[in-house]
Amino acid sequence: MSDTTENQPVHPEDGAVKESEVIRSKKENLKALRAAGVEPYKYGFDRTGSVESIKLKYISIGEGVETAESESVAGRLVSIREHGKTTFANVKDFTGTIQLYIKKDILGEEKYSLFKKYDIGDIVGVTGTLFKTKTGELTIKVTALELLTKSLLPMPEKFHGLKDKEIRYRKRYLDLIANDDVKKTFETRTRIIKEIRNFLDTKGFLEVETPMMHPIPGGAKAKPFMTHHNALDMQLFMRIAPELYLKRLIVGGFEKVYEINRNFRNEGLSIKHNPEFTMLELYEAYTDYKGVMQMCEDVVVHLADVIIGAREIEYQGQKINLAPPWKRISMIDSIKEFAGIDAKNMDDAGLAGMLKAKGIELRAGISRGELITILFEEFVEAKLIQPVFITDFPVEVSPLSKVNRTNPEIVERFEPYIFGREIGNGFSELNDAEDQEARFKKQIEMDTTGEVAKEVDEDFVEALKYGMPPTGGLGIGIDRIVMFLTNSASIRDVILFPHMRHENIRHEAK
Repeated sequence: MSDTTENQPVHPEDGAVKESEVIRSKKENLKALRAAGVEPYKYGFDRTGSVESIKLKYISIGEGVETAESESVAGRLVSIREHGKTTFANVKDFTGTIQLYIKKDILGEEKYSLFKKYDIGDIVGVTGTLFKTKTGELTIKVTALELLTKSLLPMPEKFHGLKDKEIRYRKRYLDLIANDDVKKTFETRTRIIKEIRNFLDTKGFLEVETPMMHPIPGGAKAKPFMTHHNALDMQLFMRIAPELYLKRLIVGGFEKVYEINRNFRNEGLSIKHNPEFTMLELYEAYTDYKGVMQMCEDVVVHLADVIIGAREIEYQGQKINLAPPWKRISMIDSIKEFAGIDAKNMDDAGLAGMLKAKGIELRAGISRGELITILFEEFVEAKLIQPVFITDFPVEVSPLSKVNRTNPEIVERFEPYIFGREIGNGFSELNDAEDQEARFKKQIEMDTTGEVAKEVDEDFVEALKYGMPPTGGLGIGIDRIVMFLTNSASIRDVILFPHMRHENIRHEAK
């Protein structure tokens, strides 16, 4: 009699049992159970604890000892191994898996016969005493067994798991059933967000909520999703960033605010991009970009300490050292250090020539600041493996930042990079209303992409005219932070339901 916990495959590797036959068998079992008076979809079940809590409770029980009290657990049947009048099975809940010992003489002939109609994937409630097998496996000796939900489709095959990434992302519920590591990733994601809140709350920040539908898209350069409000008969835009609303709150007198927000950008899909994503955005009055740069470093290091327990992590085979202080270097100097290009001493024609040689098309009248930024993106970004703050962005690409106090061609802005990926953005916030209005207008004039609002947000400009104190602003991409702290290669691995091409289109493409 085996007491192994190895799950049996739902269907053989060679595919001899077709899925349609498995489904037919499940439906026949459902029909038989109903004919026997069994309600296959119950309303609830009283548990004495989770699988993990019960395992911890009886961790020291000795071999051959049986508990005096019974326990009740509920979960999904993930294996069934029959041995005549005895069956071993495994039931799995959110916390773990426990073995069941189901004996005809204990359960009774009628209930044992009904149990024969249960299938892998069914959700059951179990009651019984506990003991340890000869191999030390904590096991429930089942005295009562109840079907809670009958499953009608076969579970993913155990030994190979759910490998097809398209199916995993599209049917996340199956991914969670089949792959424990996926469940752990999303548990970690929840812990990360909770820890960010704890960190900021203890520093006196106030969590707020701002609108997700805007009359004018703003706060970032991105193509928005559009919608229509019927009652108001007006076009609205899904939020691309909460920045302009959060800064209105600073004008209103709040001095430390943050929002963990969903943003929507109508752009392509990649391992780094999803059109719907999560950001942390915070604003603190009476500080500048250096203050929020330190805040950014502190937040990420704190997360590594609490979530990983170490400041050196491994991401996709690369050792990343998050220990402070992180390197700080200007954009123009990073181009020289990491790409060997002395952009500071090159004229615009030379910069444009290098980009054209790489096959990059440039619009007519492109500014020097834009050329330098593209040069950085093309020649430097991918080389920024260890944590680094890139500072001193050109003014032309930073319409919401204050100019540098000693050099009007650059602004007090930074972006942190890890593993060649930008994880955030921050700056000394522009609080000169007239300068802000002029820059909005300039941005509209320069835009050829359709990713900039076609009108100035006059209400925001008016708010600035009432006076906004010196302020530092910071945004951090939570999805990318989760990627690093869970060693996930794609943003789709850390978003429960990533956006996908329509399934019909996918099949047609094949």
